Amino acid sequence: MLAPYAVPIVAKSIFQLATSIGLFLPANAAMYWSLRLSYFLTLALAVPTGALLVRVFIVQHDCGHGAFFSSRRANYLVGVLCSLMTFTPYANWRRQHAGHHGNWNNLDRRESGTDIYSTCLTVKEYRDLAPSRRFLYRLSRHPAVANVLLPPLIFLGFYRVPFDTPRSWARERRSVYWTNIGLAALVGSLGLLLGFKQVLLVQIPIIAVGSMIGVWLFTAQHRFETVRWMRRADWSLLAASLEGASFLRLPRLLQWFTGNIGFHHIHHLQPRVPGYRLEECYEAVPLLQAAQRQSLSSSVRAMRLALWDEEGNRMIGFAELRARAFVR
Repeated sequence: MLAPYAVPIVAKSIFQLATSIGLFLPANAAMYWSLRLSYFLTLALAVPTGALLVRVFIVQHDCGHGAFFSSRRANYLVGVLCSLMTFTPYANWRRQHAGHHGNWNNLDRRESGTDIYSTCLTVKEYRDLAPSRRFLYRLSRHPAVANVLLPPLIFLGFYRVPFDTPRSWARERRSVYWTNIGLAALVGSLGLLLGFKQVLLVQIPIIAVGSMIGVWLFTAQHRFETVRWMRRADWSLLAASLEGASFLRLPRLLQWFTGNIGFHHIHHLQPRVPGYRLEECYEAVPLLQAAQRQSLSSSVRAMRLALWDEEGNRMIGFAELRARAFVR
């Protein structure tokens, strides 16, 4: 049923480029221009520019799944181009992300293809930790740390080093280094032309805003109140897609900025459906409409969820766990 939609439409792909990269670059230019007027104006412009960066990332994401163009080479070239704007090494991220697609919400395969935003401990596993490791787990999942402090560090720092990339992934490790070289050349050229201070004053806020939006979005797609985690014996592609990935119904403007990726249950079921065809696919296939909707407000509330309660078959937060201990 999804196969007819897993075909890119060249005209629409080009239009997506025009409304992502084609708008992101002028928005950057506007921020540099605004520096002569007021830095408060520059920071204000970082919000829509950072949101456009998320849209650029969705293009890179679709290229990584071979969904943006029919041509593998075209996907690669556009993906690499996007990587210089998102600060995300294309080949390395693509393979890491493929691991996520093979293992999400599988309690028995959390060691592969997962990160703090798409995985969790069970209540029992958390209770079995030493006090110091419990503290570190709570700290890393605190909304202020996970959604504000860490995202810029991930894109600006962690993605500069292939620390979690196996030695055998030679091409992926090279992509990290080549991306760094490309970024050094790009930032160096802009610095010589406009001033290095100006480059930092513009680019850091863009990455900060874009990364925070992107990480919140990724979290909302995999950690929500009605999500279901499964053991290997119960895991299936259909069950994990409809119950382990969100249907995040966003206001129309936010849906546009995020490239329709809120239809995430469809994306997991068939990653080769381009982002611009996800809503069309949703409207045409009744089975997909059975997924429970998540809203903007419910996604914000879900930021407190960090543990899977196998007994209750639901996600809970640390406050509820403490309340249980108090009652006992």
